[in-house]
Amino acid sequence: MKITHVAVDVVRVPVDRPYVAGARAVDANWHVLARITTSDGVEGVGYIVYPRPDLMTAIGHAARELGETLIGMSVLEPEAAWDRLARRGDWVGPGGLLHAALAPLDIAVWDAAGKTLGQPLHRLLGGYRDRVPTYGSDGLWYSLSPDELAASARRHVDDGFDAVKLRIGKEPTAEREAERVRAVREAVGPDVRIMVDATESWTLRQARETGRVLQEAGIAWLEDPVHHLDLAGLAELRRALTVPVTGGEHLYHLDAFRALLEARAVDVVILDLARVGGITPWRKIAALAQAHRVPVCGHVVPEIQVHLLAAVPNGHLVEYVPRSAAILAAMPRRERGALVAPSAPGLGLELDADAVQRYRVA
Repeated sequence: MKITHVAVDVVRVPVDRPYVAGARAVDANWHVLARITTSDGVEGVGYIVYPRPDLMTAIGHAARELGETLIGMSVLEPEAAWDRLARRGDWVGPGGLLHAALAPLDIAVWDAAGKTLGQPLHRLLGGYRDRVPTYGSDGLWYSLSPDELAASARRHVDDGFDAVKLRIGKEPTAEREAERVRAVREAVGPDVRIMVDATESWTLRQARETGRVLQEAGIAWLEDPVHHLDLAGLAELRRALTVPVTGGEHLYHLDAFRALLEARAVDVVILDLARVGGITPWRKIAALAQAHRVPVCGHVVPEIQVHLLAAVPNGHLVEYVPRSAAILAAMPRRERGALVAPSAPGLGLELDADAVQRYRVA
């Protein structure tokens, strides 16, 4: 169970439908993929995903260098492994590049631990349940026209989702934003939950005005309405609106989540595995949120997040964005609006070796 080898690859996975995120055109999702091998012949796999080739190449180099420090460590001691990685990389400063480089290695250690013990990760981490409600989130960008957005949302519903999340925040008025929501509502019917992600696009005044209009249009939650460091603004919005205010995916540290929760700034905390630094810190943040009676959700990588959210009592929803499907033999299955955590040991995921080799760039 000692780690004997660590390999890190950067993998470029093309998307079926290119889209615009912010001001950036996205034609591929870039992965930093870590694989560790133990003295017992177990392979653990972990990865992060982001549509930024410049950043991901640098993160891949950092993860490759950090991974060397894992040699000789036990996969059954992920806390010790994470601490060693963090201490080795502390020269680059907390968060940011360091956490993104730590995350795939940490995930790979946990995957190997589950395989070594013969347990699926959701059970190893707590075993609260084996499935989590999910929502469709892919292909619902603000670069689409209202008609295109409505058609994309309808495809999600036809594929079995009973909740979808739209990206908004680029229209000039609150009413124009609401028109996009109404177009989707007309397409999906009255029983589908419509969440919106404003991608930190508004001032507090805009968020207050637009939030009221959107809750009248029937949204189910408002995500990232203002900058993530504006805790006072988020808390004010939460008090002013009846619709849940959500956020957290842009935060890195336990202390930052503590401040978010103590400010009572959000109704739901969203955790990004890359930014928080992997599974080891994710668990601590989820427990902190539970202590504040706040549910948690995952940001992207649903095939990994489903294990974590299924393991804790306050796991709420999985964001279904299958950005890694092209390098996996299969994604976890969906049943009646829920994503089912794989029952095989570890993450229960199998890489498509040919695809990984085909898309590998470094």
